[in-house]
Amino acid sequence: MHDERLKRTRLLLGVDGIDKLEQAHVVVVGLGAVGGYALEGLVRSGIGRLTLVDFDVVAESNINRQILATSDTIGSPKVEVAKQRIHSINPDCRVELIRGFLDEAMAEQLCALKPDYLVDAIDALNSKVNLLVCCTNHKTPVVSSMGAALRRDPQKVRIGRLLDIHHCPLGKSVRQRMRRRDIDIDWVECVYSTEPLPNPLPLAEPEPNSEDRGRLRNTLGSMSTITGIFGLTIANQVILQITSSQ
Repeated sequence: MHDERLKRTRLLLGVDGIDKLEQAHVVVVGLGAVGGYALEGLVRSGIGRLTLVDFDVVAESNINRQILATSDTIGSPKVEVAKQRIHSINPDCRVELIRGFLDEAMAEQLCALKPDYLVDAIDALNSKVNLLVCCTNHKTPVVSSMGAALRRDPQKVRIGRLLDIHHCPLGKSVRQRMRRRDIDIDWVECVYSTEPLPNPLPLAEPEPNSEDRGRLRNTLGSMSTITGIFGLTIANQVILQITSSQ
């Protein structure tokens, strides 16, 4: 990446830190509300290689909270939109695209790449669990996003272990399913919110996704201020871990 573009990051992380970022490979699974902002932070830090995974296309309803969603990108595959954005920021970044729905076979494929870090920004519970189980078995460093919907308080966003999550139905479900499979949940690092959910939950009818993949889920309110904090917190953690490694 051009020297001037990373000048201020270099002042903060040093030449050695920039070198580590430029040599790093990060996999981002899910390019929606959280994953898009995580990707933005990683690209602007100078990550040298990115593998992006998503099956969906940009919808008009994504515009309120997804950084890749604009009037010009509606209907386009998210992986293609992401690649264009990456190269508009850092033309030197190596980008690999996988447009598909994550299952156990794809999780194994991603871990076999031996990335320096993997970002889990998946909404679908089964896919998320499959990915985290695979990362745990292969000791692939991962940061996983738990539920950002229905949250309003940015001061309640935390990073910690899956074991410690509370006030998060998604985190609870992931934890239970991994325990049933005798997986060490203490190893999994997550970004989550400690903000209690409203009672009763404000729900809308499910929105079918573009390729009819995965279980239809009730539509939950969310906004970019919180999903962005989730994503950028994930990116920050990945950056700090990569630059502090030996």
